[in-house]
Amino acid sequence: MNEPAMREPVVRERSGLSLIWLIPLLTALIGAWLVLHTLTDQGPLVTITFRTADGIEVDKTRIKYKSLSIGMVEGVRFSPDFSRVEVRARLNKEAAHFLRRDTRFWVVRPTLSARGISGLGTLLSGTYIEIEPGQGAPQSLFVGLETPPVVHSDMAGKRITLMARQLGSLDRGSPVYYQGIVAGEVLGYEMANDYRNVLVHAFVKAPYDGLVRSNTRFWSGSGIDLSVGPDGLRVKTESLQALLFGGIAFDTPDPQDGGVEDIAGLVFTLHDDLKSIKDQSYVSKIRFVLFFDDSVRGLTVGAPVEFKGIKVGAVTDVRLEYDESKSGFRIPVVIEIEPERIAERGERMKRAPKEAFQALVKRGLRARLQSGNLLTGQLYIDMVMQPKAPLRLANAGRAEPELPTVRGAGFDQLMATAAGIMEQLDRVDYAALGADLQGTLKGTNVLLNGPQLQSSLADLAVSLASVRSILRTVDSHAEPIAANLEQALGAARAALEKSKSTMALVDGVIAPDAPLHHHTVRLAQELAATARSLRSLVDMLERNPQALLFGKPPVQEQEQR
Repeated sequence: MNEPAMREPVVRERSGLSLIWLIPLLTALIGAWLVLHTLTDQGPLVTITFRTADGIEVDKTRIKYKSLSIGMVEGVRFSPDFSRVEVRARLNKEAAHFLRRDTRFWVVRPTLSARGISGLGTLLSGTYIEIEPGQGAPQSLFVGLETPPVVHSDMAGKRITLMARQLGSLDRGSPVYYQGIVAGEVLGYEMANDYRNVLVHAFVKAPYDGLVRSNTRFWSGSGIDLSVGPDGLRVKTESLQALLFGGIAFDTPDPQDGGVEDIAGLVFTLHDDLKSIKDQSYVSKIRFVLFFDDSVRGLTVGAPVEFKGIKVGAVTDVRLEYDESKSGFRIPVVIEIEPERIAERGERMKRAPKEAFQALVKRGLRARLQSGNLLTGQLYIDMVMQPKAPLRLANAGRAEPELPTVRGAGFDQLMATAAGIMEQLDRVDYAALGADLQGTLKGTNVLLNGPQLQSSLADLAVSLASVRSILRTVDSHAEPIAANLEQALGAARAALEKSKSTMALVDGVIAPDAPLHHHTVRLAQELAATARSLRSLVDMLERNPQALLFGKPPVQEQEQR
């Protein structure tokens, strides 16, 4: 049977786009929208350079502002010259306006400084990068700080610059004191252009910044002030923190003393201590030169010049000078007298201080070296009035007027005296002295332990016993003797009464020229003297029983007893 013939397919072309292409097109549109949305919502990318990447990890280290996370580190790499590390971080979109010219970044990690220990929270949360927004044009490349800033940009106050001869114990974060209250901190330091001084940058916070004026005085509060006075040893320091980490103190005179509030561009002097500021307040200074025959060892520049214990100046120069005309050496000591330290009832010291001192020289003003400390051997110059001292002047032809000098009781004189005493002690024959002392001790030993002393002590004991017996006997007979004397006196009176009839009477009384009257008066005197002598003997024996052996003691010894 015949199969039907196959028909050829009829192909027709369709007009328009196929529905199958809608799927990739829709996918592309969704992808583009996602990319655009991601790009529009993504924050800015910032590059920060540090010296090291210590503690910084990719996708772990966060960027924080006021403890809130606003970004994340996306990459870390070396700079083209390998001198620094470039940290790329992505910030949130809301933080884009933080990126300005004055914006600062720093790494927060545990740190020990003068302010104490900071960043302890990073021990648990990990190291992070802190941002401080600034002002200026937008910027994306920054140089990170190696240490956290002491003062933030939003803190009110004044920045000041101080110039010091040396940095001492000052460091970043060292406190700035006003009347013992922490009023600011040290921001940092750098070497001055002359490479001989140090510039210290500090910040005084509000409200203390209003006390900083052009006449404000700053001094180092890092050390300890030791002074010895009538009330003993005194130790003074600003605080324990200033002693350990350094510090600066300041004070401002009264507004009436001058000074303006605008301190822009001013560089203040950082003095060593408050005492040096007071010393520099004396403007008027007169120079004199002194020549001493004594050694000036221990006399240094800055040593005080005193008059009756009150400082009137200081030593400014001590050096050795060769005198070619005399082929010898001499030591000129230059001093500065500050007349403002001397209060005078008049105008002569203020008007013509040199003439005033020359008048004092004519009245006996002299200078001498005195020992200020026997332990250290330091000397100072003492001005004294010695009208009888000779006027000794070197006449060296120097520009400074010369003041006469006299020898003082300095440390060298004390040492010379001590050396003389030691020399005399060296001349003593200690061997012969020891031999004599040993012989004396042997003789004393023989005398004390010899039979003669023992026999004498025994005899003395017997004598004392005899004295006691005699005293007891005298004491027992003292009262009977006195009674017998009273009986004798009574008998004498009776005899006188009986003999009145036979005696020559003158108006009932014995005539003064009668023999009986004379003998009676004499008998009464003898009896009274005898009674006094017995009484004195008994009293003396009671006080001094040894008088029977050694005789009557001297009058002075009796009075002492």
